[in-house]
Amino acid sequence: MTAAAAEPRSKGLLYWLKKEALPLLVMLGLLAAARDSLANHYQVPSGSMQHTLMPGDRVVVDMRAYGLRLPFTQVELLHTGVPQRGEVAVFDSPQDGTRLIKRIAAVGGDRVELHDGHLSINGHPLAQSSLDEVEDFGRTLARLDLGQGGGPDIDGLTVPEGKVLMLGDHRGNSADGRYFGLVDASALYGKAARVYYRRGEGFTWQALKIGLPGRARHYIRHEPSSIRKTSQSRPVRLSIDR
Repeated sequence: MTAAAAEPRSKGLLYWLKKEALPLLVMLGLLAAARDSLANHYQVPSGSMQHTLMPGDRVVVDMRAYGLRLPFTQVELLHTGVPQRGEVAVFDSPQDGTRLIKRIAAVGGDRVELHDGHLSINGHPLAQSSLDEVEDFGRTLARLDLGQGGGPDIDGLTVPEGKVLMLGDHRGNSADGRYFGLVDASALYGKAARVYYRRGEGFTWQALKIGLPGRARHYIRHEPSSIRKTSQSRPVRLSIDR
Protein backbone atom coordinates (compact mmCIF):
# COMPACT_ATOMS: atom_id res chain seq x y z
CA MET A 1 0.00 0.00 0.00
CA THR A 2 1.40 3.36 -1.00
CA ALA A 3 1.57 6.35 1.32
CA ALA A 4 -0.96 8.14 -0.87
CA ALA A 5 -3.47 5.29 -0.43
CA ALA A 6 -2.90 5.01 3.32
CA GLU A 7 -3.55 8.71 3.95
CA PRO A 8 -7.31 8.67 3.09
CA ARG A 9 -7.78 5.57 5.29
CA SER A 10 -6.10 7.22 8.28
CA LYS A 11 -8.21 10.32 7.78
CA GLY A 12 -11.32 8.17 7.61
CA LEU A 13 -10.40 6.46 10.90
CA LEU A 14 -9.76 9.81 12.57
CA TYR A 15 -13.10 11.11 11.29
CA TRP A 16 -14.88 8.01 12.68
CA LEU A 17 -13.20 8.41 16.06
CA LYS A 18 -14.32 12.03 16.29
CA LYS A 19 -17.84 11.41 15.03
CA GLU A 20 -18.72 8.06 16.63
CA ALA A 21 -16.22 6.90 19.25
CA LEU A 22 -16.02 10.12 21.26
CA PRO A 23 -19.81 10.50 21.71
CA LEU A 24 -19.99 6.80 22.58
CA LEU A 25 -17.36 7.21 25.27
CA VAL A 26 -19.14 10.27 26.64
CA MET A 27 -22.43 8.35 26.77
CA LEU A 28 -20.78 5.41 28.56
CA GLY A 29 -19.22 7.81 31.05
CA LEU A 30 -22.57 9.45 31.73
CA LEU A 31 -24.23 6.06 32.21
CA ALA A 32 -21.50 5.01 34.62
CA ALA A 33 -21.90 8.27 36.55
CA ALA A 34 -25.68 7.84 36.72
CA ARG A 35 -25.27 4.28 37.92
CA ASP A 36 -22.88 5.39 40.66
CA SER A 37 -24.95 8.37 41.81
CA LEU A 38 -28.61 7.80 40.87
CA ALA A 39 -29.58 4.15 40.51
CA ASN A 40 -27.80 0.81 40.51
CA HIS A 41 -28.59 -2.86 40.90
CA TYR A 42 -27.44 -5.60 43.26
CA GLN A 43 -27.56 -9.38 43.03
CA VAL A 44 -28.36 -11.08 46.33
CA PRO A 45 -25.62 -13.68 46.97
CA SER A 46 -27.13 -15.62 49.88
CA GLY A 47 -30.23 -16.36 51.92
CA SER A 48 -29.38 -14.00 54.80
CA MET A 49 -32.38 -11.78 53.97
CA GLN A 50 -35.01 -14.49 53.57
CA HIS A 51 -37.96 -14.22 53.24
CA THR A 52 -37.75 -10.68 51.90
CA LEU A 53 -34.93 -11.42 49.46
CA MET A 54 -33.98 -14.81 48.06
CA PRO A 55 -30.60 -15.99 46.72
CA GLY A 56 -30.15 -14.78 43.14
CA ASP A 57 -32.65 -11.93 43.40
CA ARG A 58 -31.68 -8.85 41.42
CA VAL A 59 -32.59 -5.65 43.20
CA VAL A 60 -32.94 -2.04 42.07
CA VAL A 61 -30.99 0.24 44.44
CA ASP A 62 -31.90 3.91 44.83
CA MET A 63 -28.50 5.60 45.17
CA ARG A 64 -30.15 8.99 45.93
CA ALA A 65 -31.99 7.83 49.05
CA TYR A 66 -29.35 8.92 51.56
CA GLY A 67 -27.62 11.69 49.64
CA LEU A 68 -26.67 12.66 46.11
CA ARG A 69 -22.92 12.07 45.76
CA LEU A 70 -20.31 13.25 43.33
CA PRO A 71 -19.86 10.30 40.91
CA PHE A 72 -17.16 7.81 41.87
CA THR A 73 -16.56 9.52 45.23
CA GLN A 74 -18.14 9.69 48.69
CA VAL A 75 -18.49 13.49 48.48
CA GLU A 76 -22.11 14.41 49.19
CA LEU A 77 -23.51 17.12 46.94
CA LEU A 78 -27.06 17.16 48.29
CA HIS A 79 -28.55 15.66 51.43
CA THR A 80 -31.72 13.83 50.39
CA GLY A 81 -32.67 11.68 53.36
CA VAL A 82 -31.60 9.76 56.45
CA PRO A 83 -31.67 5.98 57.02
CA GLN A 84 -34.88 4.78 58.62
CA ARG A 85 -35.58 1.64 60.64
CA GLY A 86 -36.87 -1.18 58.50
CA GLU A 87 -35.31 -0.02 55.23
CA VAL A 88 -33.13 -2.47 53.31
CA ALA A 89 -29.80 -0.91 52.38
CA VAL A 90 -26.60 -1.74 50.50
CA PHE A 91 -23.22 -1.07 52.10
CA ASP A 92 -19.68 -2.41 52.44
CA SER A 93 -18.85 -4.56 55.43
CA PRO A 94 -16.61 -2.61 57.83
CA GLN A 95 -14.84 -5.91 58.49
CA ASP A 96 -13.58 -6.87 55.03
CA GLY A 97 -15.20 -4.51 52.50
CA THR A 98 -17.61 -7.09 51.07
CA ARG A 99 -20.70 -5.51 49.50
CA LEU A 100 -23.72 -6.53 51.59
CA ILE A 101 -27.47 -5.99 51.73
CA LYS A 102 -29.22 -6.00 55.12
CA ARG A 103 -32.07 -4.36 56.97
CA ILE A 104 -31.59 -1.25 59.09
CA ALA A 105 -32.68 -2.63 62.46
CA ALA A 106 -31.81 0.39 64.60
CA VAL A 107 -30.55 3.96 64.20
CA GLY A 108 -28.68 6.42 66.39
CA GLY A 109 -30.14 6.72 69.90
CA ASP A 110 -32.05 3.41 69.79
CA ARG A 111 -31.68 0.96 72.66
CA VAL A 112 -31.60 -2.57 71.26
CA GLU A 113 -32.37 -6.00 72.68
CA LEU A 114 -32.32 -9.13 70.52
CA HIS A 115 -33.20 -12.51 71.99
CA ASP A 116 -33.92 -15.69 70.04
CA GLY A 117 -34.05 -13.60 66.88
CA HIS A 118 -36.73 -11.25 68.19
CA LEU A 119 -35.92 -7.55 68.20
CA SER A 120 -36.97 -4.93 70.76
CA ILE A 121 -36.34 -1.22 70.23
CA ASN A 122 -36.49 1.20 73.17
CA GLY A 123 -38.16 -1.47 75.29
CA HIS A 124 -40.89 -2.33 72.76
CA PRO A 125 -40.94 -5.71 70.97
CA LEU A 126 -41.40 -5.40 67.22
CA ALA A 127 -43.22 -8.74 66.94
CA GLN A 128 -46.52 -9.68 68.53
CA SER A 129 -47.22 -13.15 69.91
CA SER A 130 -49.86 -13.81 67.24
CA LEU A 131 -47.37 -12.97 64.47
CA ASP A 132 -44.16 -14.26 65.98
CA GLU A 133 -42.10 -14.10 62.78
CA VAL A 134 -43.28 -10.69 61.56
CA GLU A 135 -41.66 -7.52 62.87
CA ASP A 136 -43.34 -4.14 62.56
CA PHE A 137 -40.94 -1.23 62.01
CA GLY A 138 -43.77 1.28 61.71
CA ARG A 139 -43.80 1.92 57.97
CA THR A 140 -42.36 -1.47 57.07
CA LEU A 141 -43.18 -5.06 57.97
CA ALA A 142 -40.44 -7.69 57.85
CA ARG A 143 -41.15 -11.40 57.72
CA LEU A 144 -38.34 -13.24 59.48
CA ASP A 145 -36.87 -16.67 58.82
CA LEU A 146 -36.14 -18.32 62.20
CA GLY A 147 -35.78 -21.81 60.76
CA GLN A 148 -32.16 -21.94 61.95
CA GLY A 149 -32.79 -20.20 65.24
CA GLY A 150 -32.20 -16.57 66.08
CA GLY A 151 -28.41 -16.40 66.03
CA PRO A 152 -26.39 -14.38 68.57
CA ASP A 153 -28.29 -12.23 71.05
CA ILE A 154 -27.79 -8.52 71.70
CA ASP A 155 -27.98 -7.33 75.29
CA GLY A 156 -28.71 -3.67 75.99
CA LEU A 157 -26.91 -2.00 73.08
CA THR A 158 -27.45 1.74 72.62
CA VAL A 159 -26.64 2.77 69.05
CA PRO A 160 -24.48 5.93 68.96
CA GLU A 161 -25.58 8.86 66.83
CA GLY A 162 -24.39 8.55 63.25
CA LYS A 163 -24.39 4.74 63.39
CA VAL A 164 -26.88 2.06 62.32
CA LEU A 165 -27.32 -1.59 63.24
CA MET A 166 -27.72 -3.83 60.18
CA LEU A 167 -29.38 -7.24 60.57
CA GLY A 168 -30.48 -9.97 58.19
CA ASP A 169 -34.08 -11.21 58.23
CA HIS A 170 -32.75 -14.79 58.33
CA ARG A 171 -31.58 -14.21 61.87
CA GLY A 172 -29.92 -17.59 62.42
CA ASN A 173 -28.01 -17.48 59.13
CA SER A 174 -26.83 -13.92 58.68
CA ALA A 175 -23.31 -12.53 59.13
CA ASP A 176 -24.47 -9.05 60.08
CA GLY A 177 -23.89 -6.32 62.65
CA ARG A 178 -23.66 -8.89 65.43
CA TYR A 179 -20.35 -9.95 63.87
CA PHE A 180 -18.85 -6.89 62.17
CA GLY A 181 -20.31 -4.21 64.46
CA LEU A 182 -22.17 -1.01 63.74
CA VAL A 183 -22.03 0.79 60.39
CA ASP A 184 -21.66 4.51 59.74
CA ALA A 185 -24.97 5.86 58.49
CA SER A 186 -23.04 7.90 55.93
CA ALA A 187 -21.50 4.69 54.53
CA LEU A 188 -24.82 3.32 53.25
CA TYR A 189 -24.70 3.41 49.43
CA GLY A 190 -28.40 3.30 48.78
CA LYS A 191 -31.81 1.86 49.59
CA ALA A 192 -33.04 -1.33 47.98
CA ALA A 193 -36.29 -0.44 46.24
CA ARG A 194 -37.64 -3.41 44.27
CA VAL A 195 -36.83 -6.88 43.06
CA TYR A 196 -36.75 -6.87 39.26
CA TYR A 197 -35.67 -10.49 38.70
CA ARG A 198 -36.24 -13.66 40.74
CA ARG A 199 -35.18 -17.21 39.98
CA GLY A 200 -38.10 -19.33 38.87
CA GLU A 201 -40.25 -16.28 38.18
CA GLY A 202 -38.14 -14.30 35.74
CA PHE A 203 -38.56 -10.55 35.41
CA THR A 204 -40.83 -9.02 38.02
CA TRP A 205 -41.37 -5.73 39.89
CA GLN A 206 -41.87 -6.57 43.55
CA ALA A 207 -41.73 -4.12 46.43
CA LEU A 208 -39.64 -5.09 49.46
CA LYS A 209 -42.55 -5.30 51.86
CA ILE A 210 -45.34 -7.62 52.89
CA GLY A 211 -48.98 -6.88 53.48
CA LEU A 212 -51.12 -8.27 56.27
CA PRO A 213 -54.85 -7.53 55.85
CA GLY A 214 -56.47 -6.34 59.03
CA ARG A 215 -53.11 -5.91 60.78
CA ALA A 216 -53.16 -2.84 62.99
CA ARG A 217 -49.79 -1.16 62.82
CA HIS A 218 -48.15 0.13 65.94
CA TYR A 219 -45.37 2.66 66.05
CA ILE A 220 -42.25 2.40 68.16
CA ARG A 221 -42.34 4.87 71.00
CA HIS A 222 -39.14 6.74 71.86
CA GLU A 223 -37.69 7.43 75.25
CA PRO A 224 -37.23 11.13 76.06
CA SER A 225 -34.11 12.53 74.44
CA SER A 226 -32.68 13.44 77.86
CA ILE A 227 -32.74 9.77 78.85
CA ARG A 228 -31.31 8.58 75.54
CA LYS A 229 -28.38 10.98 75.76
CA THR A 230 -27.33 9.59 79.13
CA SER A 231 -27.58 5.96 78.05
CA GLN A 232 -24.27 4.12 77.76
CA SER A 233 -23.45 1.78 74.90
CA ARG A 234 -22.75 -1.81 75.84
CA PRO A 235 -21.06 -4.36 73.57
CA VAL A 236 -22.90 -6.89 71.46
CA ARG A 237 -22.60 -10.41 72.91
CA LEU A 238 -21.33 -12.83 70.26
CA SER A 239 -21.78 -16.42 71.32
CA ILE A 240 -21.55 -18.44 68.10
CA ASP A 241 -19.26 -18.56 65.09
CA ARG A 242 -20.15 -16.98 61.77
